[in-house]
Parts: sequence; structure tokens; C-alpha cells
Amino acid sequence: MLSARIRIAARLVAVAALAALTAGCFQPMYAERTLDGQSSALREKLMGVEVPPVDKANASREARVGVEVRNALAFKLYGTATGAPPTHRLVLRFYTSRSSLMIDPTTALPTSENYGIDAQFNLIEIASNKSVMTGTTFSRVSYDMPGSYQRFTRTRALRDAEDRAAQEIADNIQTRLASFFSAGT
Repeated sequence: MLSARIRIAARLVAVAALAALTAGCFQPMYAERTLDGQSSALREKLMGVEVPPVDKANASREARVGVEVRNALAFKLYGTATGAPPTHRLVLRFYTSRSSLMIDPTTALPTSENYGIDAQFNLIEIASNKSVMTGTTFSRVSYDMPGSYQRFTRTRALRDAEDRAAQEIADNIQTRLASFFSAGT
């Protein structure tokens, strides 16, 4: 009985020692730190990313979703601050899709659908006009349409799904940009 307690205590001491050794390795992504004596906050770097407006010539749903993605991303990068000179430009391209998951057998209308956005992004350094990071991300959200025979409920359900997918795309891109800038580039 005593030896079992000693073994458990020894294991706990070993785990505590390992935790103490690795405690200094962790640094939060959004924490401010200094590199070479200069304050280099991640927030300032993200504020230097220019997100160009989406082409509004096309009045389709895809154009509305593009504006929604851009606005959500701009708010995540800049917050309420403005006026920082851009150091990078973010070029976005995306494609949307819809697919029916369940169909009501009596009305032959879908009762549940999937909405998806596939996005490609390219971060270009403005000074050298060189691509420094590219990536892809996607979002799939499902939505139900209760009483799918009503046009308003179908339209509103789709719009809510588009907004949720746009927010998710903006979250993914913002996290990738924060990871890129926090790596010290």
C-alpha cells in the first residue's frame, strides 16, 4: 500500500517537473511581445492588411456573400480602428454551393440543405508586390426550412446560413493571418 502511494507521488512529481520545463515554451498568439527591442504587436500587423472591396457589379447572391465575408474579415482585422497604412493586400476568391439533404415526400421541396463556401486567399506584400502566403479554407453549414412551402422562411434560412458560413470563413482566414504574422515574418 505504501509503495503504491510512493509510485503515484513519484509520477506526480515527474509530471510537475515536465510541466515546469515546458511552461516557458507557450506564448499566446495574440500576446504582445518585443522583437529586437521594438514593440511588434500582432494587432498592428493585422491592421496593415488591406482587404479590397468585392466587385459589386454582379448583383447575385454570391456577390452579397462576398461583401459579407469582406466585412466580417475587415471587422476582425481592424476592429473599430482605421487609418493604418497597408503593408499587405489580401486577394480573395470564393465559390458557393448548395445541396439538398432531405426532401419532403409530399411537397417534393427540400426541408434541409447544406450551404458551402470554398475560399482561396493570397496575401501579397505591397512593397515588393510578391505573394507571401496563399491558402484555402472552406465552410459548410446546414439549415432547416420548416414549412418549406413558405417562400420567406426558405429565403431567410438561406440568408442566415450564408451569414454563418461567411463568419466562419472570416474566422479561418483571420486565424491563418494571425499565425503567419505571429511567426515573426
